[in-house]
Amino acid sequence: MASFRGKTALVTGAAGGIGRSIVARLQAEGTTVMGVDLSAAEADHNVTGDLMCGDFCNGLPEHAVTTMGRLDFLVNNAGIITRGKITEATDEDFARSMAINVEAPFRLCRAAIPLMADAGGGAIVNVASCWGVHPGPNHPIYVSSKAAVASLTQCLGMDHAHQGIRVNAVCPNEVNTPMIRTGFATRGLDPEKAIEDLNASVPLGRIAEPDDIADVVLFLVSDQARYMCGALLEVNGGKPVQ
Repeated sequence: MASFRGKTALVTGAAGGIGRSIVARLQAEGTTVMGVDLSAAEADHNVTGDLMCGDFCNGLPEHAVTTMGRLDFLVNNAGIITRGKITEATDEDFARSMAINVEAPFRLCRAAIPLMADAGGGAIVNVASCWGVHPGPNHPIYVSSKAAVASLTQCLGMDHAHQGIRVNAVCPNEVNTPMIRTGFATRGLDPEKAIEDLNASVPLGRIAEPDDIADVVLFLVSDQARYMCGALLEVNGGKPVQ
């Protein structure tokens, strides 16, 4: 697509399942990508670091501009899932989830928006969750964090549209990633059987693959979504939160 050629993107969580797909899809369309993660990603430019560090997050957009010459797209994809009832949650669980899921996108948006505004505009996509829009049971920390991302997206979508900066969010339900499989294994479940059971619960017949989410991210940063601001796109195969 012409709207991607010569553009640049900063993608967090770039070494994870969804992140790898986002990076690969952007690169395939001619976008130069800076990938951020705890470990190296298959991006044009790699930055390794911890998104729990405020100073690290604050400096990433400027570093992207210095390295790539400009910043057209920001994809706040990094996130963690903390499960369990509130009575089982620790202060550390809460602090880590909020730092990675909420504070990092907040800091990255805050730093990127002035740079994009000075350059004439840009597009930001936050990866929220259906669970942040329709909270389900036994995930109070996770749903709180993703609800915050969804509300932040709607607010920024209104606040910065006049600067030519479109802020939207994709809201997946279950996605077939190493993270969800590790979660099953940690709880003593067979990941393959658990995925099979989840597939049967989805009207389309399967949970999402990372590429299903990446394609929506690409749509949201593209010119095809030029009139979308503050949108929360649920990508769930027809399955409600349960």
